[in-house]
Amino acid sequence: MNKNELIREIARKADINLNEAKRGLDTTLMVIIGVVKKGEKLTLSGFGTFESVTRKQRQGRNPATGEKINIAASVVPKFKPGKALCEAVK
Repeated sequence: MNKNELIREIARKADINLNEAKRGLDTTLMVIIGVVKKGEKLTLSGFGTFESVTRKQRQGRNPATGEKINIAASVVPKFKPGKALCEAVK
């Protein structure tokens, strides 16, 4: 499923038009991104937790040459699924 298909499904299930569904989804995603960008944690009970984590600098290998390289520290988004989501997928 892609974003447009998700918007259509939201509109159908919520009995709203496509523009309202798109605006709602876009707003939700903007809020999640804003919270994670600030380094805060966002928890949706039963669904999961969005947060940002810092990866330490580490050493890796160039797969083409085998040469050791340093991989810089970075901040990356992380999602941990909630219990209800995990159970629903089983």
